[in-house]
Parts: sequence; C-alpha cells; structure tokens
Amino acid sequence: RPTPPTKPTEEGFLVADAAGPVVDLYSEPGVALADRPWLDNPTHEGLAVVFQVLEEGPEYLKVRVSSRPNGLEAWIKRDQVTLRHVPNHVLVEVGARRVTVFNGDEILLQEPVAVGKDRTPTPLGNFFVDGIVELANTTGSYGSHQVSVSGFSEELKSFQGGNGQIALHGTNRPELMGQPVSNGCVRMTNDAIARLAWLAPTGTPVQIVA
Repeated sequence: RPTPPTKPTEEGFLVADAAGPVVDLYSEPGVALADRPWLDNPTHEGLAVVFQVLEEGPEYLKVRVSSRPNGLEAWIKRDQVTLRHVPNHVLVEVGARRVTVFNGDEILLQEPVAVGKDRTPTPLGNFFVDGIVELANTTGSYGSHQVSVSGFSEELKSFQGGNGQIALHGTNRPELMGQPVSNGCVRMTNDAIARLAWLAPTGTPVQIVA
C-alpha cells in the first residue's frame, strides 16, 4: 500500500489550528502567496481553519491548505496557529472501492465505499480532513456525518451551492456500496462513517489513490 503522505512522529501527524480570525499564507517565508494571501477563520461554512503540517521551521510552518488547486502548499507563521497531533491516517482506494483507517500499520477500520462516476471522478492525491459535521437528518442523502476533505472535484467547480469540495459521508442508499455512482464524494454506510468520524479528527491525512 502507499506510504503515508507525511511521516508521522511518535506522537502522530502534526496539525495546525488557526488561533485567530485570519491566517496569512506565504509562498515562501516572508513572501505573501499571490493568489491567496490569507484565509479567514472560520470558513464561509463556519468551520474552523486547519492545516496539515509538512515541515517545521523556527518561525514558519510549511502546510497543506484546503483550497484549490488540489494539493496547495504554503507557509504560515507559527504564532498564528496552535499545534497538535492526530494518530491515524486514511487511505481511499478508488479502484478497490475501499476505505481503510490505519494507526501505523494496524488497520482500525476497513469498509466498502461508493466513489465518483466516470464523468465526475473522485480526485486523487494527498489531502486531509478539514471539517466534520454530524447531520441532524440521518435519513438524507449524506447520511449521519459529513467528513470534508481538502480535495476538490476537477470537473465540478460548484455543486449544490458549494465549491465542489469532496467529502466522505454517509448515505441513504447503502445498497450502492462498491459502485461508481457519486459526483466525486466517497459514500459510506452510516455505521461506517460514524466510526470514521471518530477515528479521523480534523487534520487527519487522507490519501486517495487509483
């Protein structure tokens, strides 16, 4: 299986949470990111801004950002965030229609999933969990939980009023597990997504492979 997208320490994978109303983004330390010089906290959806930390420096951190283009990396200032660790990482195998949650080499959860249709495929790459929402209407099309991922559809620039961001979420059609039927999201049974939401807090690495 693929190696995790970042190397964990003994404590796990390093995550940065926004500490104030804005986090400045830099293309390199001291140089503002031209296309996206800052992120507002919380997001327009009311979720706290979180980053996956890739490298540590004394004043700046290199991070993965939840923003188009997919895989966007930037530098942020340490004094604008607080740091913590998450223990697990998630692997989504589109071809195998399977999601696995690992703690090191130990499998904590492995479940069949439904993935994107050919014309709206699930994007591949290294991402992270950037928001978790427990849904009141558990019988709706998104099931009991939405675990949003820092990846965006390459085909849909907007979807149902949103920006085409993908998520792992529940479903009211569990009979479709194992099929390519979604608009890019990864559908799981409600039981499976509830367990994944508990195992994969915000900042958890999510690797999506073919």
